[in-house]
Amino acid sequence: MRTGIRVLLGLTTVAALTFGGSAAASAAALPSIWKWGPVYSTDGHAEARGKVALAQSGFVVYGSLEDTLGSGCSWAQVRALSARGKVSTASYYNCVPGKGTFRKDYGAVLTIKVRACRGTATRPTGRCSRWKTVYTQGG
Repeated sequence: MRTGIRVLLGLTTVAALTFGGSAAASAAALPSIWKWGPVYSTDGHAEARGKVALAQSGFVVYGSLEDTLGSGCSWAQVRALSARGKVSTASYYNCVPGKGTFRKDYGAVLTIKVRACRGTATRPTGRCSRWKTVYTQGG
């Protein structure tokens, strides 16, 4: 009787390790968080970095925006192309030296791009980086 229980426990352990390992391997193959950045303005005084995360209702872009100059403001702009072909852009600014954070929720998107700029407290005025693609569906 003891031998039968040992064999049964051994087989159960092997099965659990086998199935647990394959589930972990498949989860690692499909990431749900993509890091991006840093993205710098052309003068180097605005820095944006962050992550794109898969959420229940779509995607979430969140990150930090650092202003190193102290005069003027740093801007991060996020642009997404929806599955319906609509382009939406959100802008975030930080006018004090140091880091600020931002977050933007999206539904189904095909691409998400980010750029860093310098500007005033009301709008970006220039010195923008090129648009950096931080997420592409299927890529």
